Amino acid sequence: MRISTLQAQLSRYAHLAEAHPLLIGYSGGVDSTVLLHALLESRAPGRSRGLRAIHVHHGLQPEADAWAAHCRRTCDALGVPLRIVRVDVRSDTGTGPEAAARAARHAAFEAELEPGEVLALAHHRDDQAETFLLRALRGAGADGLGAMAPWRRHGRGWLWRPLLGVARAELLAEARARGLEWIEDPANAESRHDRNFLRHQVLPLLQQRWPHAHAAFAESARLSAEACALLGEEDALALAMARTADPQALSVARLLQLPEPRRARVLRLWVGAAGLPPLPARGVRQIEAQLLHAGVDRIPAFAWHGAELRRWRGQLHADWQRPALPADLDLAWKAPYAPLPLPGGGRLAFDPPIHGHADAPADEAPAGASLGSTLRVRARRGGERIRLPGRRHSHSLKHVLQALGVPPWVRERMPLLVNDDGSVLAAGCVAVSASLDAWLRVRRLRLAWSPDPDPDTD
Repeated sequence: MRISTLQAQLSRYAHLAEAHPLLIGYSGGVDSTVLLHALLESRAPGRSRGLRAIHVHHGLQPEADAWAAHCRRTCDALGVPLRIVRVDVRSDTGTGPEAAARAARHAAFEAELEPGEVLALAHHRDDQAETFLLRALRGAGADGLGAMAPWRRHGRGWLWRPLLGVARAELLAEARARGLEWIEDPANAESRHDRNFLRHQVLPLLQQRWPHAHAAFAESARLSAEACALLGEEDALALAMARTADPQALSVARLLQLPEPRRARVLRLWVGAAGLPPLPARGVRQIEAQLLHAGVDRIPAFAWHGAELRRWRGQLHADWQRPALPADLDLAWKAPYAPLPLPGGGRLAFDPPIHGHADAPADEAPAGASLGSTLRVRARRGGERIRLPGRRHSHSLKHVLQALGVPPWVRERMPLLVNDDGSVLAAGCVAVSASLDAWLRVRRLRLAWSPDPDPDTD
């Protein structure tokens, strides 16, 4: 194979990539080295709009600095701008070193990718076969067996794998024929890693009996991906029918109208769209057995990887796990009421923020539309009452929140805003008292409560 014969692979997604610049993930290994030269020497999509490279420095091997220096020399000689990004590979994720390094690498890719840019990676046919087998051994369904997609969305841009149809041996032969220089990661020879065990022990044995094993597994992955694309269209329709007015809730009754295999796919699609970790197989089984068929008086839950799915009032609710507010919480919130951080990462704020004095001119303020200079923020303790706008009498806060459909676990972390006389002004931003409502209207403000960490802070 000559490098010019890669043109068909490089142009496969030309109709999608031709208007975008390219960012190549360059490890310095033989695969990415061949791809780098192929992109430079071909009329590849995006070449006219710029080609740059990124090298992720994992720091896992003593030679890591030397590898980065090699990549720098190579890119400088070729006139390709290179960005070297150091990452910290976490060892406490519970997913293993391979998965942790891959997650850190892809996070670096996503952070570097410019809007509309195409990230080109050098995964080849043998990588695809190994991925297919690894996922099959983990009991993956059709979605997992689809393995690596040749083209998909990634962060602010796209991810492109133009060499998925090319064998590793062909890339190695091409590199040697052209006298290219590359680096060898000694970790690739260690069979203690799952992928390397398949590469060095299992697949060679299979190829003794079935020489086309790599190609067959890669083709099975392609066919699985095609099947998933067809299933995905029906999944999206079923999910739309099961949705409720709350984007984080699904109707149990509508889910139960679906066949069980379709329900499982819809649940996975919904959880993924919510930005939560993928549901494990045991989770789907537990949701089916314990949540979907639970009695109306129960609030069963399933938790996984920091996320949680609950059933309440005929709906499934999915969100990240968040602790209840401390029972002894008592914070002072002083005028002009700058955004107030809460335990667990949430905050209370007025929107837009108040600058300067918090009070409106006296002639603009209706009766009762005033607050003390210091408010208190507390956790719910039970027995609180609140007088809502347009009501003459106060009502039980518990009954008000129930009537508003606030789930019990949300009530546990909902802060109370209390005036200096002890009267409840608001519960989160869901229930607002008549006096606070008048105060907000005069100033054209709204009270905002977020249970999530402030995106502007670490």
